[in-house]
Amino acid sequence: MPGRPALPVRGHRAKRTAPVVRDLRERAGRSPHALVFGARDLVVVTGLPGSGKSTFMDRAVHGIRVDSQHARDRWAARLPRLLPYVLYRPAVRLAHYAGLRRALRTGGGVAVHDCGSQTWVRAWLAREARRRGGTLHLLLLDVTPDTALAGQQERGRGVSRYAFLRHRQATARLLRAVERGDLPDGCGSAVLLDRDAADALRRVSFTG
Repeated sequence: MPGRPALPVRGHRAKRTAPVVRDLRERAGRSPHALVFGARDLVVVTGLPGSGKSTFMDRAVHGIRVDSQHARDRWAARLPRLLPYVLYRPAVRLAHYAGLRRALRTGGGVAVHDCGSQTWVRAWLAREARRRGGTLHLLLLDVTPDTALAGQQERGRGVSRYAFLRHRQATARLLRAVERGDLPDGCGSAVLLDRDAADALRRVSFTG
């Protein structure tokens, strides 16, 4: 990638340094084409429903990735098409977390899709990162609510108005905290991406 070297992302370990925030929004075509994390690190990809998290992960993440949307798609393929998702959502969530647990047992780097409203998941991942001697990182896709709603319509899978409001509130709180350098407990770094920066990233990988 001439002129666009990979951007290594390092957060704090033990007592070393404060968390790092890298804001790649509004870079006018100057965003890096790759992010490189440590071999034992965990990366949480978060943002509004419809912001493009699954598309981004499928395209850019090189390594183990755990996406709740994949679990939903597998269950939907086996069940009657007209069966409402709300009826089998608990089974999808259990399957997703079971798959995440298996991925974490490998000991290698893992990228995880996060809906943003389940803060206990990030706490779990932070503990796991510390246990394995790695760092937890956030990749936060910052898009407008209108863009996210358009993304839901495009994929044909929306969330309820109430659920979307909850996601908006949780994502807004997280974004404001990250912008002032106040990262969730156990998180070593955060990278803020708008749609252009996310599209520019061709590779998210782990060393080793």
